[in-house]
Amino acid sequence: MEVIWAPWRMEYILSDQKAGECIFCPGVDRKRDEQRLILFAGPLTMIMMNRFPYINGHLLVSPVRHVPDLSGLSGEERLDLMDMVDKSVTVLKKVMGPEGFNIGLNLGKVAGAGVESHMHFHIVPRWAGDTNYMSVLAEVRVIPEHIRETYSKLLPHFKEFNPISGGDA
Repeated sequence: MEVIWAPWRMEYILSDQKAGECIFCPGVDRKRDEQRLILFAGPLTMIMMNRFPYINGHLLVSPVRHVPDLSGLSGEERLDLMDMVDKSVTVLKKVMGPEGFNIGLNLGKVAGAGVESHMHFHIVPRWAGDTNYMSVLAEVRVIPEHIRETYSKLLPHFKEFNPISGGDA
């Protein structure tokens, strides 16, 4: 029997899932950023790691403002959001060397939005052969690196972003 190690899942299983707290609303307290896997929180856009990733390096990019869809964003917010998606891809290429990306936005519950009241982009790095029979037959994902280790590798690159202008990578 193969053992799949995913110790960060226990935190989710045992948590009381704080009712009413949106994971995409960064708040003003930066002390919990590491615990929440927040890599960057600027005035308009936030970048965090997906706690339950499809694969290592799966990032979530959202507006800071609690908005359900693109039409609710200002032009400045849309521009900053797309700029941060682009900068996130640049960091992932530099740190993890993926061969491609899936970048998507799920709007509405039927489209797969887990948090439909606060829109967010998924950035999923991809490598040839990164999916296998485990996902298809057992509905299990194998994540080869601990999420905290990936966070530690990515964080220094996101700290280089300028939080006033939206950042430079």
